[in-house]
Amino acid sequence: MTSNPTSRDYNKALVLDVVLSHAPLTRNRLIELTGLSKATVSRAVEELRADGFVVDGAMDEVTGRGRRSTYLDLPVTTGHVAGISFGAQTTGVLVTDLRGREVHHLAVPTADHQEVEDAARWLAGLIAQAAETAQGPLRQIVAAVPGRVRGGTDIFGPAESMKIFEGSGLHRAVQGLVDAPVVLDSDANAALLGVLANDATITNAALFSVSTILNFASCQDHELARGNTPTFGDIGVLSSGAGNETLDGLLSTRGLLRFARGRGLELERVEDLWLEPHPEAPRAEVLEAFTTAVVTAVSVVAVTLDPASVYFVGRLRPLVDEVLSEVRDRLGRRLPAAPEIRPVQHLIGLSTAQGAVYACLTMAQERLRDAVLGARRRNQPAEQSAPAF
Repeated sequence: MTSNPTSRDYNKALVLDVVLSHAPLTRNRLIELTGLSKATVSRAVEELRADGFVVDGAMDEVTGRGRRSTYLDLPVTTGHVAGISFGAQTTGVLVTDLRGREVHHLAVPTADHQEVEDAARWLAGLIAQAAETAQGPLRQIVAAVPGRVRGGTDIFGPAESMKIFEGSGLHRAVQGLVDAPVVLDSDANAALLGVLANDATITNAALFSVSTILNFASCQDHELARGNTPTFGDIGVLSSGAGNETLDGLLSTRGLLRFARGRGLELERVEDLWLEPHPEAPRAEVLEAFTTAVVTAVSVVAVTLDPASVYFVGRLRPLVDEVLSEVRDRLGRRLPAAPEIRPVQHLIGLSTAQGAVYACLTMAQERLRDAVLGARRRNQPAEQSAPAF
């Protein structure tokens, strides 16, 4: 028997939301955070316990006189999620429980695959390896890729070394190998989600992923902005303001390496530009073009999206740090109100996977909440091994 959700169901869902966000926590803390009465919280907790959504954890420590309280937590049988950073050079996988607590993570060099199906099997193997000690079912997978993604399935404009993944083939192949929903997203979106997860005060912001390709993400009111066509976010095709170079030609590792070599710098890899000594004049020419490109990129988003903050992540981030003072000075002269360029700690292969996990948790927790609101079933067993969602 089913019926529409009642106020009692919504109270139950609210209690679950708080448990998902703050567990482990005591009942008193739960009452404080929900604003519900003690009786309402107690009834909701008992129903959630019977559903298999909540279990008793450890006892709190009480100093002096007082009664010890039991912490409420999510059962391990609720399941886990996997966030993937599938980069051109490094792939990272992070598995957490539904509270976002890490089960395991790994970062490995990205294998060179000539077939999409081989890459999918490789990714599925990494997920299985990272989730080896996890309990409960795998609830959600989000894989971030260096390219733009539409509808969670179709990849557009990937890095040159990952052209075989253009389209929806990778999504179909991975989905066919795992028993969980799979969503693809851009590495820039995932990186920005990681920033948003760590700072709830951020409202309007932009992020540039300056790595194998130039990728871009933005948010309004703490929510990612997503376009209707593959053109959205393809900022790399715009002019850099430095000669005939595009933004991608100077703000991607492949493009900047080509540009630097054309100016006489003998670089084996782009990192040598700031890690090794070089003749002053050609290096200065490269830095000047790079600085101009950064100023142009920030100016474009400043006048179109009006972000309060702009972030840079990726392999070229150390070079951004080197020219940051000059960039800020030029922006201050060019714009009446320049956005703040804020540094962000970014671990290659892991930070983007953390953002992907944040997306996973949002999806899985929404389904869990919907399951609570829709669970108007009678004669349900007193206990079940995992929530039905």
